[in-house]
Amino acid sequence: MRPDGQDDDMTVDPQRALVVGVDYGTLSGRAVVVRVHDGAELGSGVHAYPHAVMDSQLTAGPAAEAGEPVALAPEWALQVPADYVDVLKTAVPAALAAAQAEHGIDVNDVIGIGTDFTACTMVPTTADGTPLCELPEFADRPHAYVKLWKHHAAQSHADRINALAHERGEAWINRYGGLISSEWEFAKGLQLLEEDREVYDAMDHWVEAADWIVWQLGGRYVRNACTAGYKGIYQDGEYPSTDFLAALNPEFAGFVADKVEHEIGQLGAPAGRLTAEAAAWTGLPKGIAVAVGNVDAHVTAPAANAVEPGQMVAIMGTSTCHVMNGDELHQVPGMCGVVDGGIVEGLWGYEAGQSGVGDIFGWFVDNGVPPAYVTAAAERGLSVHQYLTELAAEQQIGEHGLIALDWHSGNRSVLVDHELSGIVVGQTLATKPEDTYRALLEATAFGTRTIVEAFTSSGVPVTELVVAGGLLKNALLMQIYADVTRLPLSTIASDQGPALGSAIHAAVAAGAYPDVRTAAKSMGKRTVAAYTPIEENSQRYDALFAEYSTLHDYFGRGANEVMHRLKAIRREARADRLGADA
Repeated sequence: MRPDGQDDDMTVDPQRALVVGVDYGTLSGRAVVVRVHDGAELGSGVHAYPHAVMDSQLTAGPAAEAGEPVALAPEWALQVPADYVDVLKTAVPAALAAAQAEHGIDVNDVIGIGTDFTACTMVPTTADGTPLCELPEFADRPHAYVKLWKHHAAQSHADRINALAHERGEAWINRYGGLISSEWEFAKGLQLLEEDREVYDAMDHWVEAADWIVWQLGGRYVRNACTAGYKGIYQDGEYPSTDFLAALNPEFAGFVADKVEHEIGQLGAPAGRLTAEAAAWTGLPKGIAVAVGNVDAHVTAPAANAVEPGQMVAIMGTSTCHVMNGDELHQVPGMCGVVDGGIVEGLWGYEAGQSGVGDIFGWFVDNGVPPAYVTAAAERGLSVHQYLTELAAEQQIGEHGLIALDWHSGNRSVLVDHELSGIVVGQTLATKPEDTYRALLEATAFGTRTIVEAFTSSGVPVTELVVAGGLLKNALLMQIYADVTRLPLSTIASDQGPALGSAIHAAVAAGAYPDVRTAAKSMGKRTVAAYTPIEENSQRYDALFAEYSTLHDYFGRGANEVMHRLKAIRREARADRLGADA
């Protein structure tokens, strides 16, 4: 109910009606105020998570406060849920203030709020939604914290799920390209059970962060259909059976019934109304519509008005998620999932992805660039990324003599194996930082082409690549992607694609549009064919891609398991060191 006592959110003049979209990324949350009738973005705000990503030690909890933080094993990635609430308290008011200062908006014209999140990012909670890490008895227990999407320490558990699913001939495994990821709900849940039974038993709900933040806003826990389908193995109205779960571990038999199963909300539907507490946090009117939660990648497709079959949307940031719609159901090897209505109603939503993209470039800049380059970049007033891109752009294709595999954070698609690792082949004493940097840029483009070819060969043709996310600002990278994939590359017209997409869902939840596809036509925008393939470049990249594919299959399909062995050796050595330090 609106503050004016009306039940219909659209009692506000449609020309003035506003919505707020909030995008929860890996390191920060962003809010944007959007005009409903045309998608104009009127103000934005950003809040960085104070605890960022905890991947080597807990920087929260009593032990950290005492100067003795709990160490984390390799492949862990945790977050603090209170950081997410701080986004509502900081970024949303900042966005409203900016919109008021620049456009004179009236906050009472806001009719809804929508949110999106990284996935699969899991929060263990009590029955009332309290995260277990906020309970004193669990404040120093790593398993009580949020497991971020890139927590890959459950790979062995995912391997067991996959092996058992194929052994039993479970039909649902084919909806996920034949493999379940270590990033997803069931693998992480099994790890929790087997590594910290006390925390597992104390947990009443295993909640996607996308749903947890909606719970905080609207006062009701509603599972969103997107993450339930893509990350929670919910297909055709069912989760994996109790028999299957018991075969993994008898104590895991009740995982679905006791920890996971809950009301599922459809995308674009209202999950609740903004509570008085959340209204005080955000400065928004109490009682406005709160949209069902969603995933950052999936909400971006309508923000780019790219929801028709053939349009693959690549959201390129720290990682890349590839989403697209299709008219028909097909099995695509290595896809992250296919869900009926997973992006928009009436179409099959497909997802694939690359676990590391911007993260790889950032890793190289932080760890592989000599001081002279940092100084030269500063003297030019450029970031190190910009400086390396400038140098790399001067090269002819293939001039560096390198091929890289973009697996520094494992491989999400099409191999679905987070025990894989990065590699650069061809380095010599003459290799320079810009050579390696360009090879890494190209490697991520080759990874996307591998995904595109898997879809096309499986009966889900890709005719347009639509890019969103922070990396679209790199023109060299965009041209490389167009040349490598041989596809016209369109770019989203918004710098805040996921937040805009969440705002679109908020508009639908508030009743401004009948469905997301209709809203996308008015509120979403893209620049069609902003980059097109250059045939000479594409021919050269065809030759390099052939070499990439050879290495991809050699290291990724079982011919040489050296990357798996090195990961095992690393874990053993790390465990020995931690044991010695204890």
